[in-house]
Amino acid sequence: MSEHVLFLPGLLCDERLWRDQLAVFAPATVADLTRDDSVDAMARRAMADMPDRFALCALSMGGYVALALMRAAPERVTRLCLMDTSARADTAEQSGRRRGLMTMTRGNRFRGVTPKLLPQLLHPDHLQSQVALDVLGMAERVGKDAFLRQQQAILGRPDSLALLPTIIVPTAVVVGDHDALTPVPIAQEIAALIPGARLHIIKNAGHLPPMEQPDDVNDILGRWFHQGI
Repeated sequence: MSEHVLFLPGLLCDERLWRDQLAVFAPATVADLTRDDSVDAMARRAMADMPDRFALCALSMGGYVALALMRAAPERVTRLCLMDTSARADTAEQSGRRRGLMTMTRGNRFRGVTPKLLPQLLHPDHLQSQVALDVLGMAERVGKDAFLRQQQAILGRPDSLALLPTIIVPTAVVVGDHDALTPVPIAQEIAALIPGARLHIIKNAGHLPPMEQPDDVNDILGRWFHQGI
């Protein structure tokens, strides 16, 4: 594969999220989404050192950044993969919970991802696995200050539903069948609004299919690269 792919990680995630994809797809870059507090700034930083044209694959918060990039520079993206994400802005309830977490974090009560939160992120089959330990490790590495910036970016993102019908590149929409945070109907909505998008539902996966079911994700990405689906 000669086409460069830009991977965008989710909240409290780092390169480990995409480890099994980086082993297969090259050249590839994982963006650093820890340094900015708006999705637009994250998008600008992510594409700053990329070739003129590149493929874009994003998960969760990374999906919000991908949509910001598609607003800013759609001509640079050759194909798009959106995983376990939403095109909608937060509801008032979601924003309230997010602000509450930020207040707790500023009070030196940053917990990252605790074992009690893992069921929201992972399929039950993976709660006692190395994947679970890796999720905890990613959050610890990203840390408190980046978490606050990322939450602020998520709070400030616009609703992107109106953007979706303007996306004309080959698009794959991927979701774990047990995703509790951005469940299947949200992915179905995205796929229905992007012309020609193909929806893929990954079995026995929660919110983090690239870690939970890497072979299935790699198969989907392979077809996405070579067949545009």
